[in-house]
Amino acid sequence: MQYLFYLICAGVGALIGYFISNHLVRKSGEGILAAAKQQEKEILDEARAAAQEELQKAQKKAKEIRDKELNDKKNADRELQKRRQEIEKLETHLTSRLEKVDVRAENLEKRADLLREKESELDKLKKDSVDIIEQQKKELERVAGLSPEQAREQLMKKIEDELQYEIALKVNEAEQKIKSSADKKSREVLATSIQRCATDHTIDPIVTVVELPSEEMKGRIIGREGRNIRAFESLTGVDVIIDDTPEAVVLSSFDPIKREVARVTLENLTLDGRIHPAKIEEMYEKAQKEVHLRIKEAGEQTMLALGIQSIHQELVEIVGRLNYRTSYGQNVLQHSIEVANLASNLAAEIGADIQLARRAGLLHDIGKVIESDEGNHAKLGADFARKFQESPKVVNAIAAHHEDVPFETPEAVLIAAADAISASRRGARSESLEAYIKRLVDLETIAKSFKGVSSAYAIQAGREIRVMVSPEEIDDISAPKVCRDIVKKIESDMEYPGQVKVVLIRETRSVEVAH
Repeated sequence: MQYLFYLICAGVGALIGYFISNHLVRKSGEGILAAAKQQEKEILDEARAAAQEELQKAQKKAKEIRDKELNDKKNADRELQKRRQEIEKLETHLTSRLEKVDVRAENLEKRADLLREKESELDKLKKDSVDIIEQQKKELERVAGLSPEQAREQLMKKIEDELQYEIALKVNEAEQKIKSSADKKSREVLATSIQRCATDHTIDPIVTVVELPSEEMKGRIIGREGRNIRAFESLTGVDVIIDDTPEAVVLSSFDPIKREVARVTLENLTLDGRIHPAKIEEMYEKAQKEVHLRIKEAGEQTMLALGIQSIHQELVEIVGRLNYRTSYGQNVLQHSIEVANLASNLAAEIGADIQLARRAGLLHDIGKVIESDEGNHAKLGADFARKFQESPKVVNAIAAHHEDVPFETPEAVLIAAADAISASRRGARSESLEAYIKRLVDLETIAKSFKGVSSAYAIQAGREIRVMVSPEEIDDISAPKVCRDIVKKIESDMEYPGQVKVVLIRETRSVEVAH
């Protein structure tokens, strides 16, 4: 019973628990459903609000688009109206122009008709005038008894005879005026060029003094029984003068390169202290190489200083050798540099080729260092320059700088002028003033000693003499013979450097004065 009671109680408890749990579940589901409905309502409200906002934005955007389209349409209408007004204005203007053109065309047509009438009248008058002229010609021929060609010839001859004298006077006046102007301009150009190229001049000596460390060194130079000095002089080709001058020896030679090699050889020997024939030969070979290097450097420095490029290396060395050559004491390299500068200045003044003048001026005397018995230094220099592909203009300037050949370019004339200026500068050469004046006087005296010579003038520092002869005593046939005789007389009676050009002038003048 007790167990049955317990079983009944358990079943009642389970039933009560089922009903309670079922009630609780129902209550919980109703709460969740209410919360879901509330959340659904909130979501729907938010969606409606967002949809409403998007709708408002879309409506606003559509309104803006409509307003813009409306404004564009208004602007297009205004632009179209403006274009229509412009077209109407242009049409009005063109219509007015067409009317004016029509009026002008009508006026031109009237003037053309009038001109055609005038042209017809002129043709008629011309025909009448031709007939009248022909009648007058026939009448004149009948009266004068001359044809038109004969009458024209007589008239032209008469006019020519009347004007010939006046033409001669005008030509003479023009020639004098041109000569005066040319002389003045040439003096200005020369003065300007010389002022821009003012250089100092030094006379190179023909002896070199070598200082010795002691008097005892003179005995070593002479050597036992003079063998050292004989070997030195035989090898170098230079005379060694040992006198009472303390601690010094003089080297004498007309060849500056030999003298320079001998000087370097002797200085190296005195520094070494050992002097004997074998050592002399060794030092001599070393000195030759050293001097050759100096010659090359002198040529390169000269090219660099003058800005001359693209020149053969042999010519560069030849230019360097000019530094060891003199002409009456004037250093030939310095003379060539001065000629190059003078010629380039002259070329700049007259508008010639400056680079060509500078190049030809530097190379004009390279023949002086070329050892040959064929021709003078101008011809030798020209041949040497031609051999190393110098331009024909440069070759002609070198060959013609003493006027041995005709000038082919203005630059060649400038080289000759610059050479004469450099050589004739006071102090440029060692010739004394008295000897210089005497040589000029002797030249003029020899020329004046010939019969028929009226006057003679030595110019270009005695390189040229102008001889004026009387046309009554010497005719054109005998003039060349007199010129040759003067040349022979100068060659036999005078000593002079270089060449002397004799120019004989025979002139006939006719001068009258109108009162």
